[in-house]
Amino acid sequence: MSIIPPSPTSLAFTVRRCEPELVAPTKPTPHEFKQLSDLDDQECFRFQIQLIQFYRCDPSMHGKDPVKIIREALAQALVFYYPYAGRLRKGPGRKLILECTGEGVIFIEADADVTLKQFGDIIHPPIPCMDKLLYDVPGSGEILDCPLLLIQVTRLRCGGFIFAYRLNHTMSDAIGIAQFIGAVGEMARGECAPSIPPVWQRDLLNARNPPRVTCTHHQFDELTDTNDYTLQDMVPCSLFFRSIEVNAIREHLPSHLKKCSTFDVITACIWRCSTRALRPDLETQVRVMFAINVRGKLRPPLPTGYYGNAILAAVATTTARKLCENPLGYALELVKMAKANVTMEYVHSYTDLVVIKDKLDLNRVQCYLPTNSTRVGFEEVDFGWGNPAYGGPANLWTGPNPKLASSYTSFSNGKGKNGIVVSILLPNVAHEIFKKELEEYTLKGHAIGGQYLSTPIKSSM
Repeated sequence: MSIIPPSPTSLAFTVRRCEPELVAPTKPTPHEFKQLSDLDDQECFRFQIQLIQFYRCDPSMHGKDPVKIIREALAQALVFYYPYAGRLRKGPGRKLILECTGEGVIFIEADADVTLKQFGDIIHPPIPCMDKLLYDVPGSGEILDCPLLLIQVTRLRCGGFIFAYRLNHTMSDAIGIAQFIGAVGEMARGECAPSIPPVWQRDLLNARNPPRVTCTHHQFDELTDTNDYTLQDMVPCSLFFRSIEVNAIREHLPSHLKKCSTFDVITACIWRCSTRALRPDLETQVRVMFAINVRGKLRPPLPTGYYGNAILAAVATTTARKLCENPLGYALELVKMAKANVTMEYVHSYTDLVVIKDKLDLNRVQCYLPTNSTRVGFEEVDFGWGNPAYGGPANLWTGPNPKLASSYTSFSNGKGKNGIVVSILLPNVAHEIFKKELEEYTLKGHAIGGQYLSTPIKSSM
């Protein structure tokens, strides 16, 4: 497990932007009102998320302008995904309603005097200088009565480009927006229609009538926030896990847990190590909370092409004493149990609960919050320049109070260096302890495991 140096926050470059414009569907689309699902409409999705894709120069695309190609492809894709071109309105009881107006999404053309290489050999969140790569158009970031997507395409000095975008989370989860951006990529490569037809059908994730809570949902437990760290205290740390490091962690597990998924193994390990590094009171309740895709949990499953929010938070909870004093297998069993608890009945009970208790938000106190983007599809979005050097979240945490948040993203340089980059937000005082705790699991027999590197990992991109 190698520690990746921080992103170059001191990176200095100039961006020249054109005036923001609205890109509307190329053909007339229905003017209608659509209901969001009760899962879409919950409090924890009422914010904007930032995502970003970095593309290398491709000599075969010489003379072709990514801005022009993507702008035109976006307008074509919006014919099929016309709800994104609309605006959210406030309905009775704070219920959000989508008006399909066809007005379009915000698009910004830009040029930057910087190269892709200057962003580092392994690009990972938090991405530096996001305010330059995705201009926050004044008045565009509200949940109601605003464009649902903000996109900036920035040409780079090296011939590559950056595709950065902001989404109103009430409209889609990561899989949903990746499906749409993938469709834009298909249009950019000359297709006439998306390979996956979009499906609205938000009523499939509405509460039952009458709603009834039949499961326990620790996501909403009332816990006192004892976090004394300010945003200035929190420092990102990025780790590169190859299969050899993941297998080294597996050696610390009992035989019946050795074949658990990579996500489960890494999550259990980081949860335990970060908790030991933070040293909370041993009787404190500590938790791990992560998104579960429920598309396949329902019977019948949600239809292919559904692009609304179809995720909910799975949670495992225990005391700091039990987590820190038990072997790693204990944490892993809790992670597995949290995932197994998300059944069809659990999904219905969760949705019913957020309807019964209006304005109910997730409680993120004393919680490790990993976001897994490794199987979403961002890394496969191709506008004609091939797959991105990086595709995924731009930030680790966007809320008002810093939390123990992390992001898992895939990395491959095409030359045999493959793995998962885990970027985590930790208080500065906990970094060294966290490093030593991780080394207990990853150093076994591996010369490069657990090293803090003074220079970036060379990936020959």
